[in-house]
Amino acid sequence: MRVDRWLALVPFVFTLGGVLVANRVRPFVFGLPFFLAWTMAGVALSAIVMACVYRLDPDNRPDDP
Repeated sequence: MRVDRWLALVPFVFTLGGVLVANRVRPFVFGLPFFLAWTMAGVALSAIVMACVYRLDPDNRPDDP
């Protein structure tokens, strides 16, 4: 498999890790419970990683004439 396909597993692993690592209310991060902050960080991380996967995929590159 190509590297960009493996990179797509990062959000999945981050989400599964949240169950083990972030399963608590305290501490508060920016006024949010820790698990909610972890989830919001996961959404942002997923968007960034998927943008990188899109940019790395050779099918999405413009054709050179």
